[in-house]
Amino acid sequence: MTPPGGAPAFLERHGWAGAIVPLAGDASFRRYFRVHAGERRAILMDAPPPHEDPRPFLSVAAWLGDHGFAAPTIHAVDLDQGLVLLEDFGDDRLREAADADAAGALPLYEAAIDVLVALARHPAEGLEPYDRAVLHREAALFVEWYCPAVGLDVDLDGYRAAWDAVFDHALAAEPVTVLRDYHAENLMLVGAERRLGLLDFQDALAGHPAYDLVSLLQDARRDVEPSLEEAMLARYRAATGADDAFLRAYHVLGAQRNAKIIGIFTRLWKRDGKPRYPTLCPRVWAYLERDLSQPVLGPVAAWFDANVPPEKRGDPLVLAA
Repeated sequence: MTPPGGAPAFLERHGWAGAIVPLAGDASFRRYFRVHAGERRAILMDAPPPHEDPRPFLSVAAWLGDHGFAAPTIHAVDLDQGLVLLEDFGDDRLREAADADAAGALPLYEAAIDVLVALARHPAEGLEPYDRAVLHREAALFVEWYCPAVGLDVDLDGYRAAWDAVFDHALAAEPVTVLRDYHAENLMLVGAERRLGLLDFQDALAGHPAYDLVSLLQDARRDVEPSLEEAMLARYRAATGADDAFLRAYHVLGAQRNAKIIGIFTRLWKRDGKPRYPTLCPRVWAYLERDLSQPVLGPVAAWFDANVPPEKRGDPLVLAA
C-alpha cells in the first residue's frame, strides 16, 4: 500500500515526521499505516473522502475515553484529507493470544465480557438508533447478494415478514452504545497489564447490549466453541441480571448479524473483488444455524428451510462455480 500523498506533510505539520510503513486495510476503504518518528510510534488512518468520514470514529473515541474505556488517543486530524493520527496499541491482538494458548483464552474472553458489562451501564449518547429499519436493511443483504450468487430465487416478501415477526425481541428498551464490530481481531492487549484496547467502532449505534456479545461470541473470523459461548453468556447475565428475554434477543440478533455477514462477505467478493471473504461463510453459516434452532427464531427458520436447501449453505464462491 502506498501512503496517501498528503501524509508526509500532515505528519510533519504535527511533529510526527518519520517513516510510514503499511500496516493493514480492511473491508472498507480505510487503510492503516504505522508511523515511526524516532522512538515514538503512532497509527495513521487513511479514511479518504468521499468514501469515508472519520468524524464518527472521533466522536465515539472521545465518548469511550470520557467513560473510562481504552480507545486510542487522537494525536492529529485533517478532515479534508481524511487523515487521522492515533495512538498505537501495538500488535498484540486477542485473536492471536487466544489462538496461541487455549487455556489462556478463557481469561481474555472474560475480560472482553467485563468491558461489555461496563459499557451496558452507560446509556447511549448522540448515536443513531439501531432500530427495526436498520435491522431489516442489514438482514436484506443476504437475499440481495448471497442468494443470487448461489443461484437461488427466493421469497423476498416472506423473508422480510419472517424477520419482522421476531425483531420485537431485538429492540432495546434502554439502548446502550453498540460498537458493532466487537470481536477478537478488534480487541488489542495493551501495555504490561494487557488492558483491552478498542478499535473499529466508527459504526456505533444506540441499540441492544446483546449485539456486541454476538459479535464476540459468534465471531465470523474465529471459531468460538459453544461451551465458551455459553460460559461467557452466563458471566454476562450474572453480572447484569439479564433475564431470558436477553437470551431471546441474543439469538435473534445472532441470526440477523450472521445473515447480514454472509451477505456482506458475498458482496465483498462479487462487487469489491475480495475473494478471501467467502471462505469465512461456512463458519458463519454454522453460527446462523445454531441460532435458527432456537424457538424464538421459528418464523425465520421456516423461511430458510423453505428457501435455502442445505446444499446451498456454504462458501458462495464454491457454490457458484
